[in-house]
Amino acid sequence: MSFSGKVKEELAGQLSLARHCQVAELAALLCGCGRVEKMSDGNRKLWIQTENEAVARKSFTLLRKTFNIETAIVIREGSHLKRGKVYLVEVTDPARTEEVLQGTKLSVDNKTGLLEMDNSLVVQMNCCKRAFIRGTFLSSGSISDPEKGYHFEIVCPDSRKAEQLQGIIRSFHVEAKIVVRKKSYVVYVKEGAQIVDMLAVMEANVALMDLENIRILKEMRNTVNRKVNCEAANINKTVNAAVRQVEDIQLISRTIGFESLSDGLAQIARLRLQYPDATLKELGMMLNPQVGKSGVNHRLRKLSEIADELRENKEELL
Repeated sequence: MSFSGKVKEELAGQLSLARHCQVAELAALLCGCGRVEKMSDGNRKLWIQTENEAVARKSFTLLRKTFNIETAIVIREGSHLKRGKVYLVEVTDPARTEEVLQGTKLSVDNKTGLLEMDNSLVVQMNCCKRAFIRGTFLSSGSISDPEKGYHFEIVCPDSRKAEQLQGIIRSFHVEAKIVVRKKSYVVYVKEGAQIVDMLAVMEANVALMDLENIRILKEMRNTVNRKVNCEAANINKTVNAAVRQVEDIQLISRTIGFESLSDGLAQIARLRLQYPDATLKELGMMLNPQVGKSGVNHRLRKLSEIADELRENKEELL
């Protein structure tokens, strides 16, 4: 099961104790995957259609808990374009349909049959806002595998629903953004810490801990890689510098000899040739009297300047 599937399975198993929160979550599910159909006799029936079994179970449970409606989950085979099963939860009694619509404060688009939340009374309290976000994520949300990247999104059919959801999410200080994708409006969160906050808002505590553990491991791996890369770069820098120093000293030895150098420069030149892999600190410890890293570096830099002068003089002669 994908990480997104695990989050939905966890959320589907939760049930708020307060009825007002249950109503808010049901309203979100109805807005996301519900529809009202007008029948031939003029009455209306309500149904919820989803490809996720956990969402169907949650819808069934909320209808029973909040409005005492006993219904069934109808399972159908998907079309040739959508493989898998489709789950349908229906409220066929017109009176119960109207009761649900009034209780959730949802309005119906007469052309499409889609449901919209026109009244914010359903999500006045923070606990109800949490439940609404949870229901919206269950119906039309997804979250990427945190091993690969951080991305949380909820797909909305129009800009009004997207902005409404964005406002509710931002009330929890999570910076949700909206992007248009084909004919849909996607409310998304990209930053890892913000996605952790979203899981906390929806009260997906198990998924939250799993995500945090993955984030910690990834951060540790990144830290180790940075240190290894830094150490490798330093080693390369040290090796390249030593090779260059040896070349400079060999040039001095071939042209003017160490006898022309001061005692300090001659001493460090011989040590560098003898110990090409030694660090500046190690070279300094071998000198008599001993010299610090800065002193050794100063002498080697002086030798490099002498070698550069010799190269320039040779070029002028040519």
